[in-house]
Amino acid sequence: MTTAPAPLYRDPVFDGPTDPTVIWNREEQTWWMVYTQRRANVPCHGVSWVHGTDLGVAESRDQGRSWLYRGTLNLESIEKGRNTFWAPEILWTRGQYHMFVSYITGVPETWAGSRRILHYVSQNLWDWTYADTLALSSDRVIDACVYKAENGYMLWYKDEADGSHTHAAVSRDLKLWEHLGRATEDQAQEGPNVFALGGFYWMIADTWQGQAVYLSGDLMHWERQSGMILAQPGRRADDGNRGHHADVLVQGDKAYIFYFVHPQGDTADPASHAARRSSVQVACLKAEGGQLCLVRDEPFDFVLDHDLNEDS
Repeated sequence: MTTAPAPLYRDPVFDGPTDPTVIWNREEQTWWMVYTQRRANVPCHGVSWVHGTDLGVAESRDQGRSWLYRGTLNLESIEKGRNTFWAPEILWTRGQYHMFVSYITGVPETWAGSRRILHYVSQNLWDWTYADTLALSSDRVIDACVYKAENGYMLWYKDEADGSHTHAAVSRDLKLWEHLGRATEDQAQEGPNVFALGGFYWMIADTWQGQAVYLSGDLMHWERQSGMILAQPGRRADDGNRGHHADVLVQGDKAYIFYFVHPQGDTADPASHAARRSSVQVACLKAEGGQLCLVRDEPFDFVLDHDLNEDS
């Protein structure tokens, strides 16, 4: 058995990797982790340390056992200055890579201000050309999740103007999106992620107290499941807190969930590097008896196989 290292990854520059997404790089034949590169070790006013962020890149050439920091993505600017990129969602479809990323102008010191979701395209994952800005339900939208369905594409995202509920939209071409309204009604949340496993569609969403779990048979109607995942501290190194904003990579009959943790977030001074720093971790997901089961603290076999990658 090849077990996952813990932590899976720490950013060697700013020590604040969050919102990870993992994808196979077809050109370089390596696994890539792309993430929000928060500046956890930089003294900042207010919450400006989570703004002004680039999209960091780590790669693995040994099926996920080790990760090397490679730098940041090269994104075509839509305006001058230092601006903010959060929560990349990347998929290979229609002959190229598509990225949907949260964007904020400048480096705010507070949570105020508009948020947009931008659409970029690339042939190599390094260099990205701006395609368009999504017209959605408000000007405070972040955390895109895109799923390739039978007749087009589904999009889920957080709408902060609507109490931070998860909203949905549908498109045939990844350009024009039809807003479908709220996808879930039960509580505020962020970072929705949708995947198919065990004959069902699943959605997870970060409630800031763990990940809510929803079940669907058609990607349109979602039923909240009892309990949550990643709601309790883990027992592995640097995993001693709840798990945030996760990405799920399906590999055959199981899946891996990549999430970030603030290991000392509940115990250290909130303004300190110790409280702000984050680590990326991975756990195993299985669908058993109509339930989503998480394997986190116990050893599990962790091997990323691009032949099993749903984007291949």
